[in-house]
Amino acid sequence: MIKNASLPLRKFIFLFAAFICLLPFMDAPLALILGFLVSLLIQHPFKEYQGKLTSFLLQFSVVGLGFGMNIHEALKVGKEGLVFTIASIFFTLTAGILIGKFLKIRKNTSTLISAGTAICGGSAIAAIAPVINADENETSVSLATIFALNSIALFLFPVLGHLLSMDQHQFGLWCAIAIHDTSSVVGASSKFGNEALKIATTIKLERALWIIPISLVFALINKKSGTGKIKIPYFIFLFILAIVASSYIPAIESVSEHIVFLAKKGLTLTLFLIGSNMSITALKAVGIKPLIQGVLLWILISVGSLLAILWM
Repeated sequence: MIKNASLPLRKFIFLFAAFICLLPFMDAPLALILGFLVSLLIQHPFKEYQGKLTSFLLQFSVVGLGFGMNIHEALKVGKEGLVFTIASIFFTLTAGILIGKFLKIRKNTSTLISAGTAICGGSAIAAIAPVINADENETSVSLATIFALNSIALFLFPVLGHLLSMDQHQFGLWCAIAIHDTSSVVGASSKFGNEALKIATTIKLERALWIIPISLVFALINKKSGTGKIKIPYFIFLFILAIVASSYIPAIESVSEHIVFLAKKGLTLTLFLIGSNMSITALKAVGIKPLIQGVLLWILISVGSLLAILWM
């Protein structure tokens, strides 16, 4: 352990580990593990930049992936996933709130875990927390719960996909529906295959747009529409523009392969940063009841969507 090492040494270790993530053999799950190991070894030397850099890299990566897609295929995939998206969001929100009441979890914590599972993980929690006036502890517990399950999904889903002999389309759809955060959806689906990655990214971002109407609903329920600021995920519109540009502009189409390569490396680095922000203390602070709610919801949506996809 070198937690108390000098700042220059900690910066060197951190940047060297980040550089390793850019090497050809590194993928998203390995980058997450490396980031977590770094968090155990040293104090984060760039803590003040962590949030903004992670958010920027994730958005850059998602938009970059759009340059590898075709608009007609994306529209077809989005249309196919729309019914799954609507049904799963409302089912998960309803089930989550009922489970939260049964376990006697604080209302705001239960709402945030339900919304994070139903829509898009940490982004949904960040958007809805101010709308329902959630405090820092409620938000932190919800984020830690969702993040812990995201980390498991990143490793578990590709293995299950192969064991169940799922094809690229099935696995991409399953990832988009059953994994919470966009980063883990893209990471797990990229591990499975390029076609799964395209499908998962498109449907997940379609799902993320539901942050807006769901936030408005919670604002009305909590009568805080004038005080809570709704965070709209504007980068999704850039993702759509990237798909359109790569489909209709020959000059962009000729370099799209290189942009997608950079986007995938950006995603790997994003997972490293997410892992480096993990800590045993934060995971222990979650508590058993919110974790039970998160696990039960995750099982419901994972198994339910899997059966529906396999029987389609």
